[in-house]
Amino acid sequence: MKPSTIQEFHDAQTTDDRAICEALRAVIDEMLPDAESKIWHAHPVWFLKENPIVGYSKLKSCIRLMFWSGADFDELDLKPGTGKFMDASIRYTDVEEIRYDDLKRWLVKSRQVQWDYKNIYKRKGRLERLS
Repeated sequence: MKPSTIQEFHDAQTTDDRAICEALRAVIDEMLPDAESKIWHAHPVWFLKENPIVGYSKLKSCIRLMFWSGADFDELDLKPGTGKFMDASIRYTDVEEIRYDDLKRWLVKSRQVQWDYKNIYKRKGRLERLS
């Protein structure tokens, strides 16, 4: 059954993965208090003005934290996605791997550097930079 809330998503995780998710959520909520958070495509995602900014998902062996515009953050620890979009991510297998100073810096950048995913369908898959 797909989760309908972020808490349901967390509750479905193992103890170790739940700890990672809860730690990430606490910092994201702190740093992006004006963001809307919800389950989107079965994963927790935060939006600014309806534009996806950051989210995380469960992969086979880890929790992946993804920034939709992260490829432009100029951060070595964030690995770019497939190249089709401007996303970048980092993977965690233990809550102790989270470097909070890095995470907070990335969240600041997520507000400063944004590509317009909200209107990607209107533009037939073409992204435009917002900021």
